[in-house]
Amino acid sequence: MPYDAIDATRLQVLPLAARRSYIEIEKEAAQPNAPPPDAGPLAPQIDELANRIQAARSRGASVMLTYGAHLVKNGAGTLLNALIEKGWLTHLATQGAGVIHDWEFAFLGRSSESVRDNAPAGRFGSWDETGKWINLAAIVGAAEGMGLGESVGKMIAEDGLALPMPAALADAICARPDDPLAGARADLLATMRRFGLAGGRVAVKHPYKRYSTLACAYEHRVPLTVHPGIGYDIIVNHPMFHGGAIGRTSGADARVFAHGVLNLTGGVYLSVGSAIMSPQVFEKAFSAANNLLLGEGRPAVKDHTIAIVDLQDGGGWDWSRGEPPKENPAYYLRFCKTFHRMGGRLDYLCGDNRVVLANLLARLEGR
Repeated sequence: MPYDAIDATRLQVLPLAARRSYIEIEKEAAQPNAPPPDAGPLAPQIDELANRIQAARSRGASVMLTYGAHLVKNGAGTLLNALIEKGWLTHLATQGAGVIHDWEFAFLGRSSESVRDNAPAGRFGSWDETGKWINLAAIVGAAEGMGLGESVGKMIAEDGLALPMPAALADAICARPDDPLAGARADLLATMRRFGLAGGRVAVKHPYKRYSTLACAYEHRVPLTVHPGIGYDIIVNHPMFHGGAIGRTSGADARVFAHGVLNLTGGVYLSVGSAIMSPQVFEKAFSAANNLLLGEGRPAVKDHTIAIVDLQDGGGWDWSRGEPPKENPAYYLRFCKTFHRMGGRLDYLCGDNRVVLANLLARLEGR
């Protein structure tokens, strides 16, 4: 490599329990069966969204929900879990931070640290268990051809990981070096040797996994895909970080996500508090799905609903008028502009994600 780089093996990590974490999930978690908070002026939009989800599920169309990390930190993961358990969602997606907070809540019951305090001190993201177990789940999952969401969800749900025996792993690589998984298996073997990991089951207890959406989706066999950026998330600050494994597992997830879009005609796509990842991933998957559909002589995705939930005011632009001109700042709001270009019906719900999801769940349940 022609450029200088840090030696990640020299990164010092600390016990997660030693970190001051600001959110306790048992105090913050929403109660799915509780009366929902007042929806105010959003009530008619939520009613219409519930009707469209019900219609989509009755016709067997996709209902996809993509969310950002703040939804997890807000304790709304329990609302997602209820939507999964009742069969309202066919697919979920999040980014790297959504996985990290979900896992820390399941493992420790607490999450969220001070960037302002910890980054200057060289401690931001330097937490051993978070980096070790999420990275290792990705490395193991990649060797099995799994996506990142399924890899971490399985570890949480099953309270651990199953590592292959090194000798058997080496034999499999040598026997089939052209196997699509051979590279990932070699990475797993190298990781096990580098960090002195023996084969067999490794227990990783998750006392609070009832709050985990990753585990809930895994147990109900509902795809939950993860779409991270390399270098975006705190797990990069751990010696076990493996960009190849994150790439392989999130690459698999990108294909699973696009498969969900194949069935979006007459369906619903909800983008909740994800201003960049959700629109960027969706537009590519939307195009890929239409590419395949049209190539098979089938009609492109149509008659779909896109519902955006965010606290921003949409740039003060009335998106029902169409796309704003380039000189208008609203033109550069990706979470509105991209979705506006995807056809179908677009509805923007400007409000708190907990309020919207709690009311949506209540209306879907007839409460």
